[in-house]
Formats: sequence, structure tokens, C-alpha cells
Amino acid sequence: MARWIAGLDGSRGAWAGLLLDRDDPSRWRAARFARVRDVLEAPEAPDVVGIDIPIGLPERIRDKGRSADRAARALLGRKRTSVFPVPPRAAVYAADYEAAKALSRALSEPPFAPSIQCWNIVRSIKEVDALLRAEPDFRTRVHEVHPEVAFFRLNGDRPLAAGKKEAAGLAERRRLLAAAGLAPALVASSPPPGVAGDDHVDAMAALVVARDISEGRATPLPPDFEHDAEGLPVVIWAPASGLGVGLGDAGIC
Repeated sequence: MARWIAGLDGSRGAWAGLLLDRDDPSRWRAARFARVRDVLEAPEAPDVVGIDIPIGLPERIRDKGRSADRAARALLGRKRTSVFPVPPRAAVYAADYEAAKALSRALSEPPFAPSIQCWNIVRSIKEVDALLRAEPDFRTRVHEVHPEVAFFRLNGDRPLAAGKKEAAGLAERRRLLAAAGLAPALVASSPPPGVAGDDHVDAMAALVVARDISEGRATPLPPDFEHDAEGLPVVIWAPASGLGVGLGDAGIC
């Protein structure tokens, strides 16, 4: 039986998704998924899914962010701003942005309010949180990742030269994905309809982390991670250190 893995990144109100057969890297599928459940219940039934979304939501926040956010920012150094702090669970489920800011300030030490960037993905955070709370069996399959953390690690723990919205930045990221072992056809592929190009590439990064999780090589941030009150892990998974080869040819045209 084929062993499938998946990488997911939020894209335009849905999910940019990539599924790959670990035993035959020439078999892969890119698609836009309306829900995370659709990926888990797809014909491929991936047993490991890397997803760029906060998962563990503490009731109170200390030191301006979850322990996973702080660990990821410490790794990234001057690129730390790409990891924005996630507010407490009550703020995520607030009725509106003003209520979220008030709840976050009341339940954090020192007080902080979520950025509008964070608030704009709250619907997706709640989707995944509700899914994992309702379906405990999914918890062993769905894992939080962060594309910029993944690319930083794949680049030998060095910042990338260009941003992901720039052509040079996308090319740099594709080179790193190829060096990490993704097959050339996958790395060079165009995004499916309705998916932005940078989200497609970020889903590839999530796929690399899913591979390393499945092989027991991924790095948890922080190493000794906690769980929230619902039993969900507060951890961002990073790929194995340095450049690696794992799935298919490392070359790319």
C-alpha cells in the first residue's frame, strides 16, 4: 500500500495542497482544497500532513507568544518578524477583531494584541482547531509547520536573499526544495487553479517537513514542547538540519 504525505498552505480562503507517495516520488498531486478534512479524507489518505497554521492554543500567553512562536523567532534571528505571535484561545474565538484584542490583552503577560495579519487567518485557525478537537485520530497526522522556518533550515540556517513574492525569491526557494530531494517535475510545477504561486511553493516546504516527520528526522521547536488545555501540541516542526536529499532526484532544470 502506498504511503502518502501532504503539505498544506493557506491560499485565498482555501488550502494549497500537495500530496506525494513516499514510495514512488514520481506520483504526486497538486490541488486546491476547500477544507483540511478534504485532504485527510482524500483517496491518498496521507498519514502525515504538514500545515502552515497555528495548532496549539494556550489559555494564557506569556512573553508575547506561544513557546513555539518564541522558539521559531529565536531560530530565525533578524527574520523573526515572519513569525507573528498567536493570541490565547479565547481571543481566537472572539466575535470580532476589537473583542479579540481586548481578550488577548487580558489573557497575556505582558499584554499584547494580535496583529491584523493574525486576525485575517483566524477562520483557518478555528477550522483546524475544531477539526483536531472533534477528531482525535487526526492529531497524529496533522502537524504545524512554518515555511520560512523550513526554508531557513534548508538554507543551512541562513536567511534567504529575497522575499517569496519576488521572482528571485521563488527561484531560490525552488532550488532549496530540489536540493532537499523533491522531484524536479514537482519543484518546477505550476500552481493549480485558484492557488497563488508563492503558496504553492510554501506547500512544497510543508511537504518536505512532512517527509522528515514521517522519517523521524524533523526538529521540534521548542524541543520540550507543551500541550494546550485540549491536549494539542504547541510546536512548530522544522526539517532536518542543513541540505538533505530524500525524495527523488535533487536536480532541477
